[in-house]
Amino acid sequence: MKQLIHRREALRTIAGSFGSIAFAALATEQAWAESKQNPLAAKQPHFKPRAKHVIFLSMRGAPSHVDTFDYKPRLNADNGKQGKYGPPLLGSPWKFAKQGASGLWISSLFPHLGKHADDLCLLRGMQCDQPNHSQATMQTHTGSFQFVRPSMGAWTLYGLGTKNSDLPGFIVIGDTSSPINFGSSFLPAIYQGTKVGGSARSRRGGSGEDAGFPNVKNPLLDPTSQRVQLDLVQQLNRNKLRRDGHQPQVEGVIQSFELAFRMQSTMPKLLDQSQESEETKKLYGIGEDATDAFGKQCLHARRMVESGVRFVELTNGSWDHHRNLREGMETQCAQIDKPIAGLLKDLKHRDLLKDTLVIWAGEFGRTPHAQGGDGRDHNNKGYTTWMAGGGVKGGFSYGATDEHGYEAVQGKMHIHDWHATILHLLGLDHEKLTYRHAGRDFRLTDVHGRVAKDILA
Repeated sequence: MKQLIHRREALRTIAGSFGSIAFAALATEQAWAESKQNPLAAKQPHFKPRAKHVIFLSMRGAPSHVDTFDYKPRLNADNGKQGKYGPPLLGSPWKFAKQGASGLWISSLFPHLGKHADDLCLLRGMQCDQPNHSQATMQTHTGSFQFVRPSMGAWTLYGLGTKNSDLPGFIVIGDTSSPINFGSSFLPAIYQGTKVGGSARSRRGGSGEDAGFPNVKNPLLDPTSQRVQLDLVQQLNRNKLRRDGHQPQVEGVIQSFELAFRMQSTMPKLLDQSQESEETKKLYGIGEDATDAFGKQCLHARRMVESGVRFVELTNGSWDHHRNLREGMETQCAQIDKPIAGLLKDLKHRDLLKDTLVIWAGEFGRTPHAQGGDGRDHNNKGYTTWMAGGGVKGGFSYGATDEHGYEAVQGKMHIHDWHATILHLLGLDHEKLTYRHAGRDFRLTDVHGRVAKDILA
């Protein structure tokens, strides 16, 4: 306690002795803000956007499309017969039924989500380049499976900025994978994802309960003293920047320090779900064993987009069902079904769904043939993702795989097309959203990409 008192007294002495420095630093801060555009300031899109926010529901491990959203009656009829690539075919253990006025075929694994069929746009012709988890996950997030590139969230924030300068514009909840998947690469560091949570519990399904930032509170300094200290540090940083010229790392430090200071008062309030009604918590399945963790993630996501966060990614893992398909799929689907249905209903009730693009996707799909009798192998040639809100057609199915679900045969949508379509919904032309690096203009879609205009509402 004595040490703490001495530190505070010492800082007050510094604040008094170097008051002129602090005021000069503050004046410099204002001049800097006026002369240099805020990199997170909201920007004009290329054309009128259909969506203003994104909630990306990332299903790590690759859910089976033929057991969830891609109904294959021929696969069921041919159960046990020789498959195209050797092993016997495995019909889905779950029944499918037409849901909603649109009559979309959805598995019985999603009794709650099925009630929102008329909001879903199923993309059943998805394809990516690699059948390996790490490479396909990297391509889903960055457009490349070979090189470190900016993530989809970073490109979105770079292109549009954010509406709330007191919060990060790109937040990732519960992610435990490589930082590459939510990084900014050669884009300025301020555009990378800010990670929330990521405990051992989150690796088992995604936690919202432990959501928080380390060191968000300063145990030694009050806000006034901390501001004095920060102004002095920032003045030193800017002196270095002017002396050395172009220094992206120093620019990133300057920007992140300022954002972190503002976040100290805003972020704890945003993550505090105690003021939400019991009815709302029940809607998301919070308090129930199976759905509590992912339900809290989904509620965080709604609160974040409501507060102006541009891009939110949620993570649910353990979809890699090479064996134990029946038990594993039922466990995973039970974790996400009610929370996602609650998220869609809550967004719609608050008139947020029309401006929020909700995306559900794994890194690829699974084979229609069996692996070990009760499992499915990797399949990157044909699988399903879906979108909702944000300007896409609801109750709509686009693309198709063959009669057994091996590969896309209609409405093929490569990951580059998927990215181009997402950016288009946000009002961004994927060919114009570029960043000059290493002597060339880079973009999320590289030199590929076609907007799937058929899915636009």
